Amino acid sequence: MTYSKQMQQIVMDYRTSGEHWPPTKREIAAWAIKTGRWKMPSSAVIDRCANDIGEVMGEIYFTDKKGRRVRLLHPATFKRQGELFTEWDDIRTAPRLHMQIAFQQNRKAIVGECRQLKTDMDSYNDAHQEAAPLQISFDFNMDIAEFEAAMAA
Repeated sequence: MTYSKQMQQIVMDYRTSGEHWPPTKREIAAWAIKTGRWKMPSSAVIDRCANDIGEVMGEIYFTDKKGRRVRLLHPATFKRQGELFTEWDDIRTAPRLHMQIAFQQNRKAIVGECRQLKTDMDSYNDAHQEAAPLQISFDFNMDIAEFEAAMAA
C-alpha cells in the first residue's frame, strides 16, 4: 500500500471510529498518532522537511519597482535522465525558460483545481436536484480587474 493510500485509510478509519465529525486535519493527525496508526518513517523525514521548505519558499515576496507584491521564488519541474526534478529560482534572476515553465505549470495546476471544483459541484448538484443548482463562474477576468482597480486606488 502506498503512503498516500495509508493516509487515506487513516482518514477512513477515523471516520468510522466514532470520533468527532467533521474534524480538522490536526484532529485526525492527533488521533492517528495516539492510536499508533501513524509514525514518521525515518526515510520520510527529509521529504517532510523538503515539503515544508517548499511551502515556505512559495510564501516569500518582495515589492517590485511599481509597488506590486511579487512572489520571489518559483518552482519549475524538469526531467533529467528520466527523473523529475523541481528547481526553485528567483524571479529577478531566473532564466526566461525557467519562468516560462513555472508559469505554464502553475496555470495548469489552477486549471486542474477548477476542473475538480466543477466536477465536485456537478456531482453535488446531481445529488441535490430538489434545489436550484449551485453555479460558479470560471471566468476570473472581472475578479482580476477588480483587484487591480483596488490596488491602483
